Amino acid sequence: MKKAEVGCIIEFKDGLQGIVEKVNENSVIVDLTYMKNYRALDLEEKTVVNHKNYKVIKDSVNA
Repeated sequence: MKKAEVGCIIEFKDGLQGIVEKVNENSVIVDLTYMKNYRALDLEEKTVVNHKNYKVIKDSVNA
């Protein structure tokens, strides 16, 4: 499994997507406002996802 870096777009929990803002030892902090339907889903702006629970779908947008 590839570990995400800051700027990567990840997918987790039944199709939710977000941009990684910070990488911690066991998890990443993800900005969910990346999704077009973010407001409709009534989610918090950011969330924490364990490294075991996501898939990198696009490498760092900063690279």
